[in-house]
Amino acid sequence: MLKKCIGDPSLILPTASIKIKDNLSYEEVPIQILDRQVCRLRTKDVASVKVLWRNQFVEKATWEAEEDMKKKYPHLFESGGNAD
Repeated sequence: MLKKCIGDPSLILPTASIKIKDNLSYEEVPIQILDRQVCRLRTKDVASVKVLWRNQFVEKATWEAEEDMKKKYPHLFESGGNAD
């Protein structure tokens, strides 16, 4: 049996600002580093950063490997505001 779905207009994003491609995909770009943590394993330390992505809310921020993010997006780390 189908149930009625009531949409939430606050979750609708304008497509003009997202720059959707012809194949209906778009590129996520990181905007800001929100937090940093180091997980200690038995033999090594793994550094992670919490990344805020464009067109996403703070609640949807993801934890990414710090080393990978520095290689792809070095401009996020140049400000020095998030250094420990």
